[in-house]
Amino acid sequence: MFENIAYTGSREEQYATALSQLKALIHDESDRIANLSNASALLKQFLQDTNWTGFYLYDGKELVLGPFQGLPACIRIPLGKGVCGTAAAERRTLLIADVHEFPGHIACDAASNSEIVVPLVRGDELIGVIDIDSPLKNRFDEQDQQFLEQFAAILLEAI
Repeated sequence: MFENIAYTGSREEQYATALSQLKALIHDESDRIANLSNASALLKQFLQDTNWTGFYLYDGKELVLGPFQGLPACIRIPLGKGVCGTAAAERRTLLIADVHEFPGHIACDAASNSEIVVPLVRGDELIGVIDIDSPLKNRFDEQDQQFLEQFAAILLEAI
């Protein structure tokens, strides 16, 4: 039913295609884990030069590993710790060009050099974060941030 496709066109057109694919994947599906699993697989397929794409979910105390694509990862992250915990605590996207320069970075995969984390917030409720790592420094930019924030908004409707 699904196949690995090459995304073509401008970056904006590619982002639009990926957002349409997300909408199709989560349409009429209410299971949170199923939607997050497909979303992490879609991000891994779509975003070039990434080594980890996935989710950490807030359990009321800390972030807990959710569905992902990549090497095994840290299981629990306290709020305010590392890039994920800081983005969750501050409820804002963090775009980190070089994770080795981020104070308190939590290294789950030694190959990671840059990272973007987008909080998943519904109203005042923290749901979790989207976490994406790359082996390249400066892999992510403001255009990626805008896309991933749109991706998060769509996904929040289904989880």
